[in-house]
Amino acid sequence: MDHPVLDQLVLAYGALFNAKRQPAITRLTLHPLVGAPAELADGVLAMLAADWPETNGPLALNPTSEPLLHALLERPAPAHIQLEVPAFMAADPASAELLRAHAKTGSVLVLKGRPLAPLPPDLAGCFKHVIVDAAEDRRQQPAPANAPARSTPWVIAAAPTATVAADALKRGALAVQGWPLGDAPAANVARKDVPASAQVVMDLIQRVDREEPANKLDAVLRGDPALAFKLMRLINSPAFGLSVEVSSFQHAIMILGYQRLKRWLALLMTSAVDSPDLKPLMFLAVRRGLLMEDLARGLGDESARSEAFICGVFSLLDRMLGQPFDRLLSSLPVAEGVAQTLVGENGPYRQSLNLAIAIEAESPHDITDATGEMLLSAGEVNRAAWKALLASRQMQPE
Repeated sequence: MDHPVLDQLVLAYGALFNAKRQPAITRLTLHPLVGAPAELADGVLAMLAADWPETNGPLALNPTSEPLLHALLERPAPAHIQLEVPAFMAADPASAELLRAHAKTGSVLVLKGRPLAPLPPDLAGCFKHVIVDAAEDRRQQPAPANAPARSTPWVIAAAPTATVAADALKRGALAVQGWPLGDAPAANVARKDVPASAQVVMDLIQRVDREEPANKLDAVLRGDPALAFKLMRLINSPAFGLSVEVSSFQHAIMILGYQRLKRWLALLMTSAVDSPDLKPLMFLAVRRGLLMEDLARGLGDESARSEAFICGVFSLLDRMLGQPFDRLLSSLPVAEGVAQTLVGENGPYRQSLNLAIAIEAESPHDITDATGEMLLSAGEVNRAAWKALLASRQMQPE
């Protein structure tokens, strides 16, 4: 995983969610650093060949510079690697032959935005799907009754709300690029009932915090077999690399200990919400936790890494449960540093949370600023991000 190319760019990632609210396509933004070598494209493709096999699913590349995009177009890529091409380039006759040649190799192209004028049919046929901004999509709605069906599968980007995203999927969109997180609940929001499964997990976290006997914890979990199944599946996920298969909750405590068990319960907390539109947030929360845990390795002890992981996983819990953090944390025991970070703008994990958010937003300049604030190099951050991306892919349901 120690690829030299990771020292030569700013890496960011996203996901495209399908109608089942599952991450169907992973998106990787590549922003070359000043002075990056011309062979950057070779390094990117070598990294993907080593770490992103076809079994990992489709991966869309979003290069931010024309030289890198042109270099990638000059090199064939396997069919599960997609290359995004901006509409202005597709409409440029000078680039058309390069696009046609790339598509003829079996490589996959994606059109980013709509050209001002229709593309020639043979060139339009080179693109697997088109990415349409939500604002443009709304301007086209409602479509005339006699309007022809969309000839190319389409993906909606920059959806402002989950309602807009869900509506696009109902109208036939292939996917939604980046799921809208929504606003954090206001302090005066009405109290809502916490889902029963979430209450069970909160109870378990409190009992683990008190280090109650394993048989008592096991009895609580047996009352919700679906949660017990989810927990065993999480614990035995390849992402966490246990050398033995954990067969029961008591076995988990014996293998992991109480403190390490908290991370799995934190993951379980995000899966205890039933709303389909919250599934993407669960995925994003897990990926945040994995990234923040890796960024915390420089802090030293395992407890700091565990707290950083829980902080990342819980960072979207207010949106999932519709309650502000100060209210949630009154019944959900977390370390003081985690609470400080989630409730306010300070706290020991605030900088790494800000960096994780910048990476998810695929904003190279914000990533660079947040990286500098943490006194890290681009390579260090990229390696943590790439590792988190691969680990989160291992945790996705098949």
